[in-house]
Amino acid sequence: MKSFFNFLLLTFILSSCLNCKKNDAHKIESEKEWTSIFNGKNLEDWIVKINGHKLGDNYLNTFRVEDGMLKVSYDQYDNFTDEYGHLFYKTPYTNYRLRLEYRFVGEQVNGGEAWAEKNSGIMIHSQAPETMLLNQGFPLSLEVQLLGGVEEGVSRPSGNLCTPATHVEMNGKKITKHCIMSKSKTFYGEEWIQAEVFVTKDSIAHFIDGELVISYSKPSIGGEYLDSASEIIQAKDTESLTKGYISLQSESHPVEFKKIQILEL
Repeated sequence: MKSFFNFLLLTFILSSCLNCKKNDAHKIESEKEWTSIFNGKNLEDWIVKINGHKLGDNYLNTFRVEDGMLKVSYDQYDNFTDEYGHLFYKTPYTNYRLRLEYRFVGEQVNGGEAWAEKNSGIMIHSQAPETMLLNQGFPLSLEVQLLGGVEEGVSRPSGNLCTPATHVEMNGKKITKHCIMSKSKTFYGEEWIQAEVFVTKDSIAHFIDGELVISYSKPSIGGEYLDSASEIIQAKDTESLTKGYISLQSESHPVEFKKIQILEL
């Protein structure tokens, strides 16, 4: 009986060790699958589109790379006059995890709107950059809105959802409100914050510093800002949105990004 017990114990230990090795191998394999889409040296593989300017015109060097970081800067601006910009990665995606770190720095440029102070975003499921009009401030997309606290003690969560020319469903109900606040805490300083987006076609979740802050599903085309897009894009009204481009936003407050990585699922 004792020998049989020892045999069972040994079998359990060996099985546990094998499972641990499999889990460790899976973890290592998963980590290897994360791919950096920002090389830390230049804007290779990224496409600039700034409102009022042609595709590829990086007006006043708004988007730049310095010290290994991708920066949105306004030090060459005298005044901001609706030069809302987006920096698109070259490849569209459907199922993936995207993670990066960001922080707001310095002061908002003169002319920026009050709502745009410490305000930026990650656009996902976006229309292609070449389909944007010359004077189109925001692409059809789902925006992972990144906000910073402006007034101490006044809540201003990050990782919110905004919906330029799109709708989503939450808890089985269609949401047509343009911006929906997340459960994130407010960040008031210039600390680095990690943002992650988990995308599986029509189900999406936002994470801030590892915490789930909002989730939604079944995005579709329509609503506010759709009339600012081309007629070709407008003709897609009510269509489901299950893939698209990723872009980083410039809205008049300096912001920095680093460690931009993607894991295709």
